[in-house]
Amino acid sequence: MMAKNSSAEILNIADREVTISNPDKVLFPQPKLTKLDLVRYYIAVSEGALRGAGGRPNMLVRYPNGIEGDHFYQKRAPSSRPPWIEVVELRFPSGRAADEVVPRDAAALAWMANLACLELHPHPVRADDLDHPDELRVDLDPVPGVTWKQIQQVTAVARAVLDDYKLVGWPKTSGSRGMHICVRIQPRWSFDEVRLAALALAREVERRAPKLATSAWWKEERQGVFVDYNQNAKDRTVAAAYSVRPKPDARVSAPLTWDEVDHCEPEDFTLLTLPARFKKLGDLHAGIDEHAGSIEGLLELFEQQGLGDAPWPPHYRKQDSEPPRVQPSKRKSTRKPKLPLIEIGRARRKEDALAGLERWKARHSEAAMHLQPADVLVDAMRGRYSTWTRIRINLQHVPEALRPAQEPLDPDEKIRSNS
Repeated sequence: MMAKNSSAEILNIADREVTISNPDKVLFPQPKLTKLDLVRYYIAVSEGALRGAGGRPNMLVRYPNGIEGDHFYQKRAPSSRPPWIEVVELRFPSGRAADEVVPRDAAALAWMANLACLELHPHPVRADDLDHPDELRVDLDPVPGVTWKQIQQVTAVARAVLDDYKLVGWPKTSGSRGMHICVRIQPRWSFDEVRLAALALAREVERRAPKLATSAWWKEERQGVFVDYNQNAKDRTVAAAYSVRPKPDARVSAPLTWDEVDHCEPEDFTLLTLPARFKKLGDLHAGIDEHAGSIEGLLELFEQQGLGDAPWPPHYRKQDSEPPRVQPSKRKSTRKPKLPLIEIGRARRKEDALAGLERWKARHSEAAMHLQPADVLVDAMRGRYSTWTRIRINLQHVPEALRPAQEPLDPDEKIRSNS
């Protein structure tokens, strides 16, 4: 049932009334998909979406003016919310706390979509136990120039590692360029322990496929597919299964069977195609909660590797066992020669930063001819409420005589790290 007025529509979902304001607001200009289309999508796949994000605190990632406008991160649930929207207080490594939304039904998903929350970003904990993750997340993130085939190959290696340590992985496209594997675990370990297990897994994947995968935290050292162990640090979230992503084709993070991994293409799964797939196949991750495993084996592997901790994300307290948190190109002394990095520009909008890169390439066309895709480092710098973009270039493949010196940043937007 639906009621309608000039500026809003009221949907009856799960015995609740959900008001959809500006339902015709276009969020995806290319396929002309509206806010109401987003709401209807999440209703159609709600069973699967709730299996991935339901019962967990969710950070809100909002695109009020669509994917071509600014977006922002909102940890705190809006104060003006229906009484049936559940929240839970989450404490962060910074010492701050916030009441985050905990969706429990399709009505809550629709209410979140009405806020132009394209993505579902749940924490890996349940609302009734915020200290013990019940999910280990394997995030396979390709550097520029890596093919989809290589991502598929690394996914197979990661599955083999999980199998060897008696853990069941549930694959899904990331909805962007990578792949995720969700692993249910028993809620017995702390965030730090789960992160160390993920680090051990990342290093083992790299050991088995050194030409394909890397566990190197610093972008300037990465080659291939980065196994991002730090997605398991407390306060980090990833797009859940069935989450819509801010891509021009309204791509979705789609659950897969293992048989599909080698044959799928990420662009096959969109807001328009997933509902029919879901209706036909159901939720391919429906059995995930029945296979909660132990990370003891991975923790033992971490000790056997004898490599100690690895760098944490920015804004986290320096850990006692953590190596120096200084990117290799800036270290005063190192066994390896410093990488010849220069910074090009900083901007709130990625498009503006990339425009600065093109201006640099035009000024230094001869040097630019020697660059490989992975030499251009586009960093999404995440502040407290929003992201901004930094672009750097690794000149390692440019002959020394042609290497431009560091120039004034273009653009050079003054951005606070905690903005």
